[in-house]
Amino acid sequence: METLEKTVGLNEDYKIDVTNKLNMLLADFQVYYMNLRGLHWNVKGRNFFFLHEKFEELYTETNEVVDEIAERILSLGLNPLHTYEDYIDNKSIRIIKNVSDGDTAVSSILNNLSVLLLQEREILELSSDQNDEGTSSLMSDLISGQEKLIWMLKSYLS
Repeated sequence: METLEKTVGLNEDYKIDVTNKLNMLLADFQVYYMNLRGLHWNVKGRNFFFLHEKFEELYTETNEVVDEIAERILSLGLNPLHTYEDYIDNKSIRIIKNVSDGDTAVSSILNNLSVLLLQEREILELSSDQNDEGTSSLMSDLISGQEKLIWMLKSYLS
C-alpha cells in the first residue's frame, strides 16, 4: 500500500508546517465569519439595506472558504481545528464587537482582510516553493477575490 506521502507527493515535514499555517488561517476565517455575522445583525443607518445584504453575502462566501480550508487540511492527511476554543487560541484577527455604523463596519472588514491576505501570501509562497498546487491554487483564488473585495470596499468608503 502506498504511503500518504507518496499519494499526496509532499514531504511530511512540509505538510505539518503548511497545515499549521492553514489552521491559523482557518481560525482567523472563523473569527472573520463571526465578525461578518455580527455586522450583518447590528448595522444601522442610511445604508442599512445595502450593507445588511452585502454582509450576508460575505459571511455566506466565508462559510464556504472555511470548508475549503478545512478540506485542504484533510486532503494533506492532517486535522483541521474545529472548536471555538481552538479558534480563539490561534486567531490573529481582531474580534469586532458592537459595531453598528456602516463605515466603521466596512473599515473593520478591510482591517480583517489585510490580516488574512498577509497569511494567504505567506502560505502561497511556502506552497509554491514545495510544488503544492492544491494549496497554492486555493490561496491564489482567495487572494484574487479578496483583492477585488478590498477595491470595492475602499471605493464604497471614498
